[in-house]
Amino acid sequence: MTLLDAKEGEEYLIRDISTEDEELEAFLFSLGCYSGEPITVVSHLKGGCVVSIKDGRYNIDTDLAQAISI
Repeated sequence: MTLLDAKEGEEYLIRDISTEDEELEAFLFSLGCYSGEPITVVSHLKGGCVVSIKDGRYNIDTDLAQAISI
């Protein structure tokens, strides 16, 4: 299941981030987005979704949301 399938307002644990782009993976890690970390989808948007990780909210596009398994 990916972030695009998540229900709004429910907390999930990140299982895996499947991307070939090491720079993108390092960026997500700097946001606190890595395996075992809780993540909540605040709302779904046309181009992706808004997520809450730790104390921050981030807008994630569709491609990135598909790369994050929960």
